[in-house]
Amino acid sequence: MVALVAVLIAAMPVHAQQYVRYDDCLALSETKPEEAFETALAWRDAGGGVPARHCAAVALISLEQYEQAGLRLEALADDMVAERIDLRTEVLSQAGNAWLLAGNNARAVATFTAALDLAPEDADLLIDRGRALAAAENYGEAFSDLDRALAFDPTRADALVYRAAARRQLDDTDRAMEDIELALALEPLAVDALVERGILLRLGGDDAGARADWLRVLELSPDTPAGETARRNLELMDVKTE
Repeated sequence: MVALVAVLIAAMPVHAQQYVRYDDCLALSETKPEEAFETALAWRDAGGGVPARHCAAVALISLEQYEQAGLRLEALADDMVAERIDLRTEVLSQAGNAWLLAGNNARAVATFTAALDLAPEDADLLIDRGRALAAAENYGEAFSDLDRALAFDPTRADALVYRAAARRQLDDTDRAMEDIELALALEPLAVDALVERGILLRLGGDDAGARADWLRVLELSPDTPAGETARRNLELMDVKTE
């Protein structure tokens, strides 16, 4: 979010006071999102423009009103046709991620595609759409996007993990493990990579190795989606071995 603040301010002739107001609004959206939303609406009505509208949408994400956030971010991007492309694609990326959180995978794919129409070689957008395609169980196209992203930046450990998961779903477990080992060479404590390696090890019959990876995830990051996945997999393993 900090990056978007910088881009917004750089793209528009705003006063220092407006920068501070925008920064404060975004910070408030993390701690008191309801108050941030009301503040942003009042600011918008007073002529706050793009920063105010963006802060309102971000507050809705914090309030877990993902569909409304997605709609507002899409509308904001549509109204930013005169702004810099990187600014519009960032807003579209946030909209796509809001749709993912809302469980509307098709809308997420469409939104990321709209962003990629503006910036077809953006590795982040390719990774985003790859995630959305995988969530929609379109693993072949997800693999293609992630493969393209890695062609632009082969050091992206997150893209390697997502591509490994797509390969696993496509029954290419050997190449999936190659991706995971490379991801862990780049980021040894990447919990998503450890979760995925545990799954691959379990599929290969190495229950001890899988357990070790998932326990390591719980040690490193217990209260995260990765930690929850590791915990669930350990529970399933224990049920099956009883």
